[in-house]
Amino acid sequence: MTKMIDQTVKFGKDIHLGDYVVIEKGVVIGNDVSIGNHVIIKEGTVIGDGVSIDDFTLVGKLPAKSKGMARQPNLKLSPLIIDRHVNIGSHTIIYRGTVIYEGVLIGDLASVRENVSIGVNSIVGRNAMVENNTRIGKNVTIQTSAYVTADMIIEDEVFIGPCFSSSNDKYMGTGKVKLKGPTLKKGAKIGNNASLLPEVVIGEGAIVGAGAVVTKDIAGGLTAVGNPAKKIND
Repeated sequence: MTKMIDQTVKFGKDIHLGDYVVIEKGVVIGNDVSIGNHVIIKEGTVIGDGVSIDDFTLVGKLPAKSKGMARQPNLKLSPLIIDRHVNIGSHTIIYRGTVIYEGVLIGDLASVRENVSIGVNSIVGRNAMVENNTRIGKNVTIQTSAYVTADMIIEDEVFIGPCFSSSNDKYMGTGKVKLKGPTLKKGAKIGNNASLLPEVVIGEGAIVGAGAVVTKDIAGGLTAVGNPAKKIND
């Protein structure tokens, strides 16, 4: 079937290419890589050994601009880098300027924006969204339909339940303050449908219960529940 592959693309050994694949100039693809049907790989993307990209996925995309945006995206971004043994699901979009480290799993329908890093062996679940300028550590689990806001820090071994939500703007688009998302320290656990307001810090090993609304910092080791979230133990 029809494939559109630029002459400058560098292939390793044992590559599987599906039908109707588009690979733009300057792309580098390692060994034992599987690329599904209707996949688009944008200019300059680097793909390591043993990577799998499922059908209808777009990697290396540039962000779009609009006059109405409070913060204009940077279009001068480094190429997307996908490290070894990463698995990327179907209908997923990953933007330019991002680094996906070894062993990461990204589920179907996920979106990972520009200037994001995802650490070794982490999981981004089905239909999850990770916004720009966010740092995700090692062995992190982000479950189905979670919304990870821009300018957020997630340290190693954090667990985030389904339908989690976070925000980074106290004034909702007025431009009055610098945007800053929550910080989740090592080993923190966030329950289903919990919401985190801008700048809050969830301490190391802390637990936020399902449906909680976190308006203030939660110290390490505490469990907090409710709206607004309050500690229930030490």
